[in-house]
Amino acid sequence: MKVIAIKGDVRDGLGKALTKKIRKEGKVPCVVYGNGENQNFSVYQADFKHLVYTPNTYLVQLNIGDQSKLAKVQELQFHPVSDDIVHADFYEVDPAKPVSIPVPVKLVGNSVGVRAGGKLQLKIKKLNILGLIADIPEFIEVNIDNLAIGKSVKVKDISVGGLTLLDSENNSIVSVIITRASRSAAGSGADEEDETEETSGEE
Repeated sequence: MKVIAIKGDVRDGLGKALTKKIRKEGKVPCVVYGNGENQNFSVYQADFKHLVYTPNTYLVQLNIGDQSKLAKVQELQFHPVSDDIVHADFYEVDPAKPVSIPVPVKLVGNSVGVRAGGKLQLKIKKLNILGLIADIPEFIEVNIDNLAIGKSVKVKDISVGGLTLLDSENNSIVSVIITRASRSAAGSGADEEDETEETSGEE
């Protein structure tokens, strides 16, 4: 899994006044925890661009003062109007211990259902994986070659050797639904068959 480096400034104090000041400077109040201690710091809003506003999932190399921590994004709080990030929680990870992290789904193949006129629906864009950081992939491939109209690929159909999927095994990841066009095509096909049978009967 790829890592993005972010520079953080140590926060010397807490409180609403200081938090307000930090946000006016274009920064986001942050905290990192997970190793027996919490550390408060701030990061420029713009530095979240490639970390948050992307379909990918990254680990974060936090460089705070003279310390460096490997972490994952645990929780983000957004402003209800501007949608700016107003607070960020990071969780420090240990390469020797399993960690849960969402991993993007990557569809591969060409669905027979789509070729027949169905519509592809991706219902889960990221799957929650538990495992060692070194074993967690950048994405999880889901093959849809044999996915027919009305069928789904479920979590239980996916294998991620050595890792644990935390989502419910019966959750549908991707499915192909019938469309009006494919329903009409199916109806036309049935009509043609009926006509053929009637013609054969006349002979």
